[in-house]
Amino acid sequence: MNFTDSHCHLADPALRDRLPEILAQAAEQGVMRFIVPATQRSDWADVVQLLEMNTPFEPRVHIALGIHPWFAEAAAPQDFAELECLLLQYPQAWVGETGLDFLVNRPSETQKQRQIETFRRQLELAQRLQRPVIVHNVKATAAIADAAKRTGFTQGGIVHAFSGSVEEARILLHCGFKIGIGSLLLNPKAKKVRQVVAKLAWHDMVLETDSPFMLHNETNTPANVRRIAEIAAELSGVDLAETACKTEENISKLLKQTARPTDLK
Repeated sequence: MNFTDSHCHLADPALRDRLPEILAQAAEQGVMRFIVPATQRSDWADVVQLLEMNTPFEPRVHIALGIHPWFAEAAAPQDFAELECLLLQYPQAWVGETGLDFLVNRPSETQKQRQIETFRRQLELAQRLQRPVIVHNVKATAAIADAAKRTGFTQGGIVHAFSGSVEEARILLHCGFKIGIGSLLLNPKAKKVRQVVAKLAWHDMVLETDSPFMLHNETNTPANVRRIAEIAAELSGVDLAETACKTEENISKLLKQTARPTDLK
């Protein structure tokens, strides 16, 4: 019974500096595959370097390259040109972490529009190159759906660390995204995400940790996907093995969109 951490920042120093230990702990819990997003130009090279851990016939680490909404205001035209070059160089890479955050740092209307512009440019790039995206969404579901519609985006991907309502989840599913169920599920007080898990079908969801973030007073790691899966299985009334099977199917379908021939062996 294997799992994928569909969103973990393995290039972050909190994890990178002890990566063999982190990956060994994950393997003990059955977490064998990892999707690692970048957040800004300064960490693209570090994320790409993680591909060196893969073997030609058993890729464990998959990457996404993008500009996070927190860094949208600082994004320069050359950043988008460099992003496109890297995505062409690494055809297996997704686009992300991108998206919108209308809560953190209380963005002004001008800053929100800058985020939207940066997000749309990445959706357009992902559509042109036929890549899934990893989407950060905080208080911005309607704007994300509008951006997907306006750009004609149809490549799918994951809205990660979902924290909204069932109704918001369904809006995003209608846009073609999977819902990332993550470390919020470890908090018994996180009622909205628990309702989402209880009411959505498993073909709509994937699992993640957002390591090394999301936990108070401890460093989050991909091994926690197993704990998240156990809670999710209980909430949905599906046994753990089926939860693992369904979520792995969802990830595998997305990964096949960008797989090289050797990745499929």
